[in-house]
Amino acid sequence: MRDVIIIGGGISGLTAAYTLAKAGRSVTLIEREASLGGLLQTRQLGGCVIEAGPDSFLAAKPAATDLIREVGLADDLIGSNDHQRVTYIQRHGRLVPMPDGLMMMVPTKIWPMVTTPLLSWPTKIRMGLEYFRRPPVDELPERSVADFVRNHYGQEAVDYLAEPLLSGVYGGDPADLSINSTLTRFVDLEKQYGSLTRGTLASRQKAPPGSASLFRTLKGGLHDLVKALTARLPGVEHLRGEASAIRYLADGYEVALGGEWLAARHLIIATPAWAASRLLADLDPQLHNLLRQVDYSSSMTVALGYRDQDLAKPLTGFGFLVPAKERQTLVACTFVGRKFAHRTPEGVSLLRCFLGGAGRAAVLEQSDEEILAATRADLQRLLGLTATPVFHSISRWPRSMAQYTVGHARRMAEVDERTRRHPGLHLIGNAYRGIGIPDCIQLARETAGRILA
Repeated sequence: MRDVIIIGGGISGLTAAYTLAKAGRSVTLIEREASLGGLLQTRQLGGCVIEAGPDSFLAAKPAATDLIREVGLADDLIGSNDHQRVTYIQRHGRLVPMPDGLMMMVPTKIWPMVTTPLLSWPTKIRMGLEYFRRPPVDELPERSVADFVRNHYGQEAVDYLAEPLLSGVYGGDPADLSINSTLTRFVDLEKQYGSLTRGTLASRQKAPPGSASLFRTLKGGLHDLVKALTARLPGVEHLRGEASAIRYLADGYEVALGGEWLAARHLIIATPAWAASRLLADLDPQLHNLLRQVDYSSSMTVALGYRDQDLAKPLTGFGFLVPAKERQTLVACTFVGRKFAHRTPEGVSLLRCFLGGAGRAAVLEQSDEEILAATRADLQRLLGLTATPVFHSISRWPRSMAQYTVGHARRMAEVDERTRRHPGLHLIGNAYRGIGIPDCIQLARETAGRILA
């Protein structure tokens, strides 16, 4: 009998496999796709490093950086070019820079907010008065991100700050996402200070001095982490196929794969919640129903490469976001060479566009030709970009981004309670305790630690 079977070879499953194998445990890793890494897929095209999925992770969360250093990639770790970090938001058909000092949707500098054309004067005045807001007397109920931001800064801040930011980062709708589970830090600031602005300023004063980058990544792409982890799994049994069922044993679990049953004392399910739900339907119908309630959005990345000489004007800043109120096709676009060094050769500009998100999964069904035409139309409208790209790459990610909707924390507490009834069963991935790469790595490490203990 094996010690551990892991279903799912994304960053969560790989991290768990690496941690357990390093400690000498017998591990079998099951993955249905031809390549490991899940969303962490990198392509080389036209001399550019193209991320098909996420392009970076938050530097403030150490789990990813620690793992990268542990597997020998410390010298390949790079930060974002924050000295030229400007993000634009579409307003009335044109791109307007986000005001300097804006932390998500929280203003921390007066003059940039006074002079920005992104927001109207009533919203600016309301955001200024928010500084004097006092902490709540009673415990406040769980709210959506939209309700939370509207209460502090008004509807315009929802439409032109919270919505485009949440769509770009989480692929979600702020009217559905839980502020408590998605942006927990802001709820804590509200409890302590009342005012988000005053709380954010106080937090910045307590932070250690330095100019660390907001985002980090690897020079050659995040799939290099996948390759480094895979190279350190010589004793791990890697099986290609789709697990179809799970059943109890007296001292563990059996997993059905390709007509045979594989036995292990511990079972880690590192798939999306909707896939885990299917596997657990017979084992625990209540857990099955809870996991079914975790919603997912679908997304697509479209990378377009241009010769700099063909651009109407040089690209500045990190890219732009398009609010739902003004959205046609694109949700967001990153100017890759401006955000990260080492990603584009001299004389080439790479634009990485994002499509889909909550309620817009139908775009994934369109042909590559339709997607390219619609993407280029948006780029022409917003950037005046009429040149033909010299290369392109399209990646579709159906039902890939977990949505922490209102009630998520309660559901996860119930998931934990049900899971504890099945000793040796473990659930990891972006559906539970954070959607980012560091969050997934952290949960996988903690789970492996409990097994080793």
